[in-house]
Amino acid sequence: MKVVLATHNAHKITEFQQIVAMTRPDLEVIGYDGPEPVEDGVTFAENALIKARAAAAHTGLAAFADDSGICVDVLGGSPGIFSAYWAGQKKDATANLDLLLDQLADIDDPHRTAQFVSTIALVTPDGVEHTVAGVWPGRLAREAAGAGGFGYDPIFIPDGQSEGAERTAAELTAHEKQSQSHRARAFESFIPLLKTL
Repeated sequence: MKVVLATHNAHKITEFQQIVAMTRPDLEVIGYDGPEPVEDGVTFAENALIKARAAAAHTGLAAFADDSGICVDVLGGSPGIFSAYWAGQKKDATANLDLLLDQLADIDDPHRTAQFVSTIALVTPDGVEHTVAGVWPGRLAREAAGAGGFGYDPIFIPDGQSEGAERTAAELTAHEKQSQSHRARAFESFIPLLKTL
């Protein structure tokens, strides 16, 4: 079965394909080449639905869309839905990361807690809609480390690692990341539903 992923972000398509392959190898996730809708929602769920509806309407296929970001506790949950635009409308991942590190420069480690949040929407051509959410808790490092992943991965240290051997999400292997990330946690909730499609 083919499902379109409503994004033009090549990193996100690859990551999503890896997650799906681990749990539903019979599901083929293809990229979206249609128009990019205006994401004017005020929650991850609203923006995910906007993207999934547009992709389902454009392709005639069931469509997934992920809206996700990093939510920093000391910043009241920001950048949140503005994660991709934190340093401006250019969607400059390096500038976003640098700005966030600068804003937290004087914050002690115990107060650098953060979560990656993902809401995945599924919209079918006949108008059935579902959303699920996944949260990956952790904290922010003081400097970037690792060459894997994308976005804020180089400064996000996931919870649950051995003290003294902690790695950022960008230092994890692709398999390690895709088995525990916020997107993997959200997608896991979709598995029972996908069996009915």
